[in-house]
Amino acid sequence: MSEQGFTQTIDWLAFTVPDASIEDVFQLIGGEWFESETGFRGYPVCWMLVQGQQGVGKIATGAPRRVREVHVDLSAGIVSNWEEEKVKAVLQWVFSHGGHVTRLDIALDDREACVSIAQVKQAVDAGQAVTRSEKFQAVSASSLRRGESTGETLYFGSRESQTMLRIYDKRLERQQKGCEDWDTYGVRWELEFKKERAQACAKAVLYLDQEDRRSFLVGVLRSYVDFRATTRDATAWEKYRAALLPWWAALTEGFRKCRLAVETLQQTIEQVKQWMACSVGPLLAVVHQVAGPSFLKEIMRAGRQRWRSKHRALLSPLPRKQVYVLHRA
Repeated sequence: MSEQGFTQTIDWLAFTVPDASIEDVFQLIGGEWFESETGFRGYPVCWMLVQGQQGVGKIATGAPRRVREVHVDLSAGIVSNWEEEKVKAVLQWVFSHGGHVTRLDIALDDREACVSIAQVKQAVDAGQAVTRSEKFQAVSASSLRRGESTGETLYFGSRESQTMLRIYDKRLERQQKGCEDWDTYGVRWELEFKKERAQACAKAVLYLDQEDRRSFLVGVLRSYVDFRATTRDATAWEKYRAALLPWWAALTEGFRKCRLAVETLQQTIEQVKQWMACSVGPLLAVVHQVAGPSFLKEIMRAGRQRWRSKHRALLSPLPRKQVYVLHRA
């Protein structure tokens, strides 16, 4: 297994800071935020950032007894595009302001799919998974529109616990979404940490050097689940003394050499049109009714002056036109 066949990605980040301003967070994260009409996680005020179909950020604040407290949720579509320097800068800001990380997802990608989903499932069925988790679940998904499988996800643990492991075919997922780079992916091993474990993992990401951080993450993965040459009926002592399965030893060794990956945000004009039709169509209709078409034209003229490279990239090549029909509720 080659070192280049493994990568690591930050796939979700959520944190709470007891004393900060919305403007500070805007500057820290970047992007174009807008105020939502509803609150978030019990906070009355919520600001949102949307990047592509999967990139959603939320800033919640304004709690009556904690007016300056700010909670931030950032999905994979945002944080997976950050360079390592920005990840560390954000975590440093959180800790320096007395904040704590409430959720952190780390994705370890077996890019060459050296170990298949079926292989992992077979080991579980054979009783070769040595884990502290009480719960294992295999969930199959399919597309109702196309009538074809969209893959199977294996879950160790539950959403209520502080650690959960998801294993799924990232290559198939990206292929189903029409991503051009789908063939550069393989099987993803995604660790979801919450509360104290999220905080501990975030500090490891910030303070450990690259080699120590990778060893730490693989150690966490192996402490949560190991695959050994054992049986379901073996005693606990026998299970932990059994040799590692060869494919698991090779996979975790590859993860110890993985590089931090920065995922490229891919977005097409068709996706933008679909999002506008579903999400902002009603508001555009209200503005048109109240302010008239001249106001919308002025907004578009001003928006064109703020184009960045990601906006210009949507113009070329021009895709096939597609008609969107808006249905009344």
